[in-house]
Amino acid sequence: MSSKRILFTGGSGKAGKHVVPYLLAQGHSVLNVDLVPLDHPGVNNLTADITDSGQMFNAMSSYTGLDELEPGNGVPAFDAVVHFAAVPRILIKPDNETFRINTLGTYNVIEAAVKLGIRKIIIASSETTYGICFSDGITNPQALPLEEDYDVDPMDSYGLSKVVNEKTARSFQRRSGFDIYALRIGNVIEPHEYATLFPGYLENPEVRRRNAFCYIDARDLGQIVDLCLEKDGLGFQVFNAGNDHNGAILPTKVLAERFFPGVPITRELGEYEALYSNRKIREVLGFKEQHNWRQYVKP
Repeated sequence: MSSKRILFTGGSGKAGKHVVPYLLAQGHSVLNVDLVPLDHPGVNNLTADITDSGQMFNAMSSYTGLDELEPGNGVPAFDAVVHFAAVPRILIKPDNETFRINTLGTYNVIEAAVKLGIRKIIIASSETTYGICFSDGITNPQALPLEEDYDVDPMDSYGLSKVVNEKTARSFQRRSGFDIYALRIGNVIEPHEYATLFPGYLENPEVRRRNAFCYIDARDLGQIVDLCLEKDGLGFQVFNAGNDHNGAILPTKVLAERFFPGVPITRELGEYEALYSNRKIREVLGFKEQHNWRQYVKP
């Protein structure tokens, strides 16, 4: 694997603070662009606002640290941009502000990257695009498992912002020919949350229905991002970013019958295979799960 100079937005957030260290461990150099710095050895931070286009152009044409001044060759080019910065869900800011920040911010980040010639861009989309998580009332999906060719149909401002961001990414990919990959990130689980959250999830599986029982270990998400950095030539792609199995002790067939009765099942599924399918990242990117919840929680 080759070492890359990466600009990472939102590296101080719940997912980013685990993904950035993973990328550093793979030998990459990372500049974290966020409103709050990430206190981690080896991380350079730049405080900037993604809703300000000028700041994004400036950040992507910036030194990452004082050490880069020494060679005297000018500012090195970034090899990739990973864009995670966003309002992370509904009910934090007013809906219109969530939509504005997420869509305008993503437009600014992708535009700056493309116009500055950065040929690999990875953006954070979301499980919420499938329209179940933040729906008004109990909503059934059109079919299961949830896969990337699904006609995404969210009701909420956050999920809608992510659908728009995927369209923005596709538009810039068409005009540039660069690789732009959108990760529909499942419910992110940090290492300590297996002890604090999963016992309740296993005892009361109904609380995970809105997530279609999906989860993504934050460290496995780091692997997925790294695999995207290494995989060239795919153009515009959408990938579900989830772990192999459901975040529930019940078999997949039982989960589907109990919580999604009458919803068509489009293909045969393994005994515990995730209803939020990660088949594409396994087959296309070579993802190999390292952190199944069963390693950390005794049923």
